[in-house]
Amino acid sequence: MAKNKVATDKKPATKTETYQYLADATGLKRKDIATVFEHLGTLIKKELVKKDVFTLPGLLKLKRVKKPATKGGTRPDPFHPGQMMTVKPKPARNVVKALALKSLKDMVK
Repeated sequence: MAKNKVATDKKPATKTETYQYLADATGLKRKDIATVFEHLGTLIKKELVKKDVFTLPGLLKLKRVKKPATKGGTRPDPFHPGQMMTVKPKPARNVVKALALKSLKDMVK
């Protein structure tokens, strides 16, 4: 892959390609870029646990949503009208939702 050029094929960029692109674009070493991502992950975890929300300025907002427990039992099967299906109970859980901010939406227009 050429310097400062993102892959143009249909596949998403790999971790290595992303790190290399950012290293070339910023003049930092790949090891430094990896450290930044590691600490960013730690910061996101800390903020989501503490405040339930984390904003990556200009790109996206991450929210922790608490899903309640669901009861098991039988319910109508949406794929086979007239039949019932068995549904397993699910425990309460936390889910992370990513919301694109306006500037990110404008980038992909």
